[in-house]
Amino acid sequence: MAALGAALALVLVPTVGTAAVAADGKPGVRLSASQAGTGGSITVTGSGWRPKALLMMLICGQSVPSRGVIGGTNSCANADGRAVTTDAKGGFSKRLPVAEPPKPCPCVVHVATVTGEKAEADAIFMVAGHSVEPLPKEESGGRLSVLTDTRLDGSDGLLTWFGSPPSRTLVFTVGNVGTAPVKNPLFQVGTSHGVFAPQWEEQQWRGTIAPGRKAQIKLPVELSAGAHGDYSVSLKYGGKVLAEQPWGVGRPWGVTVFWILLCLVVPAAVFRAGMAVVDRVGPRRSTGRARRRVLGLPGLALRLPRPALSTASDDTASDDTAPGRRAAPKTRKAPKRRTAPAASTNSTNPTLPWFTPDNGPETAANGQLSAPQDNSPTTRTSQTRKGHT
Repeated sequence: MAALGAALALVLVPTVGTAAVAADGKPGVRLSASQAGTGGSITVTGSGWRPKALLMMLICGQSVPSRGVIGGTNSCANADGRAVTTDAKGGFSKRLPVAEPPKPCPCVVHVATVTGEKAEADAIFMVAGHSVEPLPKEESGGRLSVLTDTRLDGSDGLLTWFGSPPSRTLVFTVGNVGTAPVKNPLFQVGTSHGVFAPQWEEQQWRGTIAPGRKAQIKLPVELSAGAHGDYSVSLKYGGKVLAEQPWGVGRPWGVTVFWILLCLVVPAAVFRAGMAVVDRVGPRRSTGRARRRVLGLPGLALRLPRPALSTASDDTASDDTAPGRRAAPKTRKAPKRRTAPAASTNSTNPTLPWFTPDNGPETAANGQLSAPQDNSPTTRTSQTRKGHT
């Protein structure tokens, strides 16, 4: 009975340990094999992760779970990594090909979130046939650790709306968990867009943090001009990433509005300039325009000359002509054109241009004006000559 009880205790110990990890709510990773050669594959199983989270699995060298990945992702076989998405319960299971990392072992399988809140977990793994070297000595001086969540302070201005580089201030609190003070720590701030690797920039904070003390640190962060989209700001100290902060940058709509207006204004300006050149170079037609304006004025009518009639003096002269002598033909002078007065606004029927109200066909002295009559001066003269004969 005692032996049976001891056997049951040995079997139940791992089960209790696995349940404790799930109860803590911390992400965990299990491997189907602790050692494999290049070209093989292992199954990575995880639990306790955020639901529907995107994770990245890598085999990294020069790393242990207690110290993490010392050289960052530069120590990992990034080309052979795999991405996986957790289920609704925060678990996953995925095959991972085995590849040699750029750094010597000890090695781990490193699993970390790609987007959202930062979380990571490591599991010890041995790549068969890969070199093994001791880890670099850990500095015995001061060590900094992030105590609070990072945040980005600041807002966009009017110039940012027109493409100016967006800028923020990264604010976080660190504590010295070592045994020696940390003076003027040198941080690395990196910005990355999407799935691209961060671009690091060194920034030094002026001050001293004594052992067991903490300090609030503010570091400026700036992106390139016209940047927009989802960015991520990373903080690194001593070769280890301490925190990551997402940053959503709005689109510079002012630049878009500017280009739209430019596409509308420039063609319009070119068209106006071209029309001005055509009007200046082309022939002028001001006389015709002025004449059309005169003819178009209301209340004015052109009065054309009527045919001239023989006067009484002409009849007398023709009668006094000596018999037997032909009367010399008389030339008619062209009457002068006279403009008619403005028509009355009360009249509803405008007069024709070649007639006036006091000189119409019905008021002519000699009757019709459209054709010559028999009582014209020439006819009367010929009759008189015949009578004398």
